[in-house]
Amino acid sequence: MAAPGLRLGAERLFEMPAVLERLSRSNSTSQAFAEVLRLPKQQLRKLLYPLQEVERFLAPDGRQDLHLRIFDPSPEDIARADNVFMATERNRIDYVSSAVRIDHAPDLPRPEVCFIGRSNVGKSSLIKALFSLAPEVEVRVSKKPGHTKKMNFFKVGKHFTVVDMPGYGYKAPEDFVDMVETYLKERRNLKRTFLLVDSVVGIQKTDNIAIEMCEEFALPYVIVLTKIDKCSKGHLLKQVLQIQKFVNRKTQGCFPQLFPVSAVTFSGIHLLRCFIASVTGNLD
Repeated sequence: MAAPGLRLGAERLFEMPAVLERLSRSNSTSQAFAEVLRLPKQQLRKLLYPLQEVERFLAPDGRQDLHLRIFDPSPEDIARADNVFMATERNRIDYVSSAVRIDHAPDLPRPEVCFIGRSNVGKSSLIKALFSLAPEVEVRVSKKPGHTKKMNFFKVGKHFTVVDMPGYGYKAPEDFVDMVETYLKERRNLKRTFLLVDSVVGIQKTDNIAIEMCEEFALPYVIVLTKIDKCSKGHLLKQVLQIQKFVNRKTQGCFPQLFPVSAVTFSGIHLLRCFIASVTGNLD
């Protein structure tokens, strides 16, 4: 289902060039997004709607189980969401604090979203990309697995909080299960959990454990496919089809649509910002 208040979507990007012209000249559109809108149409679609770019390589009978447009915001909605993520004097975006236990977590009344995934799945890199419009916010990124050892809280103005969770699997903190399970079960203002899966290797055993935990706790969650810049089109298509089949058949609480992203090329980043703004009630 499309989020309330969102105007569908990707097709308008190409049917209404006047929309792009108006947005590129609007004072409310960030300079960065105005530059994005000047890209050639195919590059623009790949950047804003990467899943629909994959669709071009599917046979017609292979598209029926692939959910491409459940969340299908217009360029105007994406521009509005980018403004939510843009740091200004009135919209402060800051690191708040870190915690190893839920009772040490900051008491923040605003809606919250969290990001979990295997060690080295690109979680911190993704959050850094989401916060690229607030470059003063420090999100520590390391090539070494297991760099994040605590729950790190970032506030996005008065809109919502983003939580960077420790990675599971290799070099996970010893108290990872207690820390993360307790947070997921008890955090009352948690609106959505974003479960990151490496698009190069697909869903692994440790990912299955995380998925089972989300299902057991009846959490609304989303699967985000990271590192799509490292995949060939054929390999990415294969992974998307396999993971979509898994979501369709074996999950209850997972949002049906996948979100492929790259923290390197920024493909899918604008769309993910828009989805976060939507589920936290900032695009109503």
